[in-house]
Amino acid sequence: MKRSVRKYTSEFKQEAVNLGFKLPSISQAAEELGVPVGTLHTWVKQLKVDGNLAKDGQDKTQDSKALVEENRWLHKELAIVKEEKEILKKAATYFAQHQK
Repeated sequence: MKRSVRKYTSEFKQEAVNLGFKLPSISQAAEELGVPVGTLHTWVKQLKVDGNLAKDGQDKTQDSKALVEENRWLHKELAIVKEEKEILKKAATYFAQHQK
């Protein structure tokens, strides 16, 4: 039995990934679009790694580069804020115990 290979446009891939992020799970998005779950996971992973879904050597758009950079910056900023929050919790606990 011969398997048929489906070709997807870069725009479709990008929209599928966006839908995957909006819905509760990637699997649910894949099911709604009729795309194999593994394929959609591959597109998401590829976007996370290099910010580009096109496999045909097309240049990345400035928008996708900017989004990837912003995402990295936001993750770093979130880590800093979480660390600051933990420090403040510990300080509040310390001062609450020693205020008596």
